[in-house]
Amino acid sequence: MQNRNHYDLIVIGGGPGGYAGAMRALDFGKRVLLVEKNKLGGAGIYDGVLTSKTLWELAMRTLTFREINPEFIPEFESINQIVKQAIFERKSQLQIHSHLLSVRHQDLFKYIRGKASFMDPHTIEITLKDGSTLRASADFFLIATGSTPRIPKGVEVDEQFILTSNGIKNLTSYPKSMVIVGAGVIGCEFATIFSILGKTKVYLIDKAERILPFEDEDISVLIEKHFNELGVHIHHGSQWNEIKKSENGVVYTLSEKDGNKKSYQVEKCLISIGREAWLKDLCIENAGLKINERGGLWDYDTQTNVSHIYTAGDVSTDVALVNVAEREGRHAVVRMFGHSVPPINYNNVSTIMFLYPEVGAVGMNELQCRQKGIPHKVVKIDYSLIARAIAMRKTKGFFKIIVSNDHSMRILGMRAVGEHASSAIQAIAYLIHQNKGIRELADMLHPHPSIIEGIQECLRMLLQKSIYKPEIFEDKMQCYTWENDKITPIHYLLPDHD
Repeated sequence: MQNRNHYDLIVIGGGPGGYAGAMRALDFGKRVLLVEKNKLGGAGIYDGVLTSKTLWELAMRTLTFREINPEFIPEFESINQIVKQAIFERKSQLQIHSHLLSVRHQDLFKYIRGKASFMDPHTIEITLKDGSTLRASADFFLIATGSTPRIPKGVEVDEQFILTSNGIKNLTSYPKSMVIVGAGVIGCEFATIFSILGKTKVYLIDKAERILPFEDEDISVLIEKHFNELGVHIHHGSQWNEIKKSENGVVYTLSEKDGNKKSYQVEKCLISIGREAWLKDLCIENAGLKINERGGLWDYDTQTNVSHIYTAGDVSTDVALVNVAEREGRHAVVRMFGHSVPPINYNNVSTIMFLYPEVGAVGMNELQCRQKGIPHKVVKIDYSLIARAIAMRKTKGFFKIIVSNDHSMRILGMRAVGEHASSAIQAIAYLIHQNKGIRELADMLHPHPSIIEGIQECLRMLLQKSIYKPEIFEDKMQCYTWENDKITPIHYLLPDHD
């Protein structure tokens, strides 16, 4: 007789990685129990990607409205309602989907809202909302409990005045001023959003000499230029000493790069210094699980040191992205129940930075190629030369493609900065995935007018057959090689004729 409390797979965590893994296991006809301590969808819906990206989209629309009415500022309550509606739509989809699955396929799928903790490597105890408990066991486990914002020592986060991304939903009006601690992707995204919406003076604490230091300098320079236009004040090369609540909001003290200390008063503070794995209450020691050097679960290609327990998403602290979490969840399940598959390749993950302008990335950038000593060619074209960008009146940005410095010109990476950037990188991402060169894409018929025509012109430049000639538009079209720490322009000159 089958033990109804024993499953083929128990998934702990109902965020992107866990939910994707549970659904993939159903494809194999496996009995699955999905346990989520809070809400299906995880932080990605309620406190993360969906919230911040909806805000970003609204900020971009605000910029468009200001082309007609420079004084336009949307009402905060209207912004708030649209964000809540987006969250409601997404959570409703998940709730309806999981409920109907559990009704129609009750022999295969069960969802329990509760807190899971390991009793031993094959058994968990689930604490329900009413305090009661039940136990379940499984052949395999997938841990996808996600992450939580990292909070620096000595800072008391109340999610009202001193916030993490979890506290953005608590705002009831535009802050008059806000300091953002951390000039990485998330910090810069929120600086973009609040500065564009028009009511908030934004300060950004950047301990490095330039924002987004992991990216190429031309990207950092362009984003910072637009920050300056939006009135964002960047504390370059500064280290905060103290952040605390005051009668009027928040006071923060900096050691600035000139050696002086200075205090500033703002209404709100947003802490954005990364995230850390959520392992609280899991009792992983009862399962014999190891921790990696970053404080997350140790794994190799999603498999932990305990062979039947796998992991997906932020809990391993490798790459904290929704698309990566989903891929890892599905991959882990295939490794459990499917055929042999090659390890996940993290070298060519497509990413988006929701800044002003938007930044799409895939593969290596110039900085990474140089650090690895890889000879390469770089080609760039400005958005102002692309017909679709001109038609949209969105000419801020550029395409940059990096290829191997040989005849094959194998694509190593791409950075797209500007309108439709996240869509534009996909063709290049596919070529990188296939380890292909540039010729196939250069000779395709692309739709007109479209942003991707700029990519085609980049590739034609490398093949020395572009429509616009770089010698005419030297400030908007560049092509050069890098080898042995030496940059050499590629001279693309028309032949002389009498």
